[in-house]
Amino acid sequence: MEIEVIVQHAEDAKEAELLGADRLELVSAISEGGLTPSYGTIKQVLQQVNIPVQVMIRPHSNHFYYDEADLAIILEDIKNVITLGGNRIVFGALNQDNTINQQALNKIIELAPQLDITFHRAFDQVVSQKDAYRTLVSYSDQVKRILTSGGAATCEQGKNELKQLVKLANELNGPEILAGSGLDAINITEIHSYIGATQYHFGKAVREDSSLAKGFDDDSFLEIENILKG
Repeated sequence: MEIEVIVQHAEDAKEAELLGADRLELVSAISEGGLTPSYGTIKQVLQQVNIPVQVMIRPHSNHFYYDEADLAIILEDIKNVITLGGNRIVFGALNQDNTINQQALNKIIELAPQLDITFHRAFDQVVSQKDAYRTLVSYSDQVKRILTSGGAATCEQGKNELKQLVKLANELNGPEILAGSGLDAINITEIHSYIGATQYHFGKAVREDSSLAKGFDDDSFLEIENILKG
C-alpha cells in the first residue's frame, strides 16, 4: 500500500517523509490545481528527501489541450527535472475531443524514455475512462500510474468507476490506479474496501485545518497510515 501526498516546497517534503509518506507530488500554485514548480524548488526537494518525488509538469491551468508553444515549455521543464537528477513527472494532455494526446506523450518519451510518469487528473475529463485506460496501457513502460477520482469530483462520487478501473488495471497489467480527491481519515476505510486500489493520493485531508497553506496534521496523517497499512 502506497500513500502519496501533495507538497509545495522542501520543508513540506521533509515533513511528509518523516511522517511516513511513500511518494510525493511536488507542485506549485495548488489553488490552480497544481502547476510546474520552479527550478529552485525542484532542486531543493530532490536534494533533501530520499523518497520518490513526482514533479508536476503543467504550464498553465487553462485546459489540457497543449499547442506547440506549450509543448516546447513542457519539454524544457522536463529537461530541467532530468538535469537536477529527477526522472519522475506528473503529466496529462488531451486532444480537443477529450481523448488522450498520444502525440504529446510520444514526444516526451522520445526526449526521456527513462521517465516514470503519473498521468494526472486530465484523465477525469476524457470521454471514456476505460478507452483512455486502454490507450495508456501501451505506454506502461513509462506511465506507471493514473491519478483519478473516477471521472467525478471526488473518489466517493466516482467509486464505482474507480472499482472498474482497478479491475481493468489488474486484468491488463497496466498502469496502477492512484485514487485521489476528497479522501480523508473518515472515508478511506470504506472507499479502500470498495475499490481495492493499492495507491492513494492525499492533499488537504492531511493538513492542519484542512488547508494546503498550513503544515501537516500529524494525527490525521498517522490515522490514515494506520488504516491503510495496519
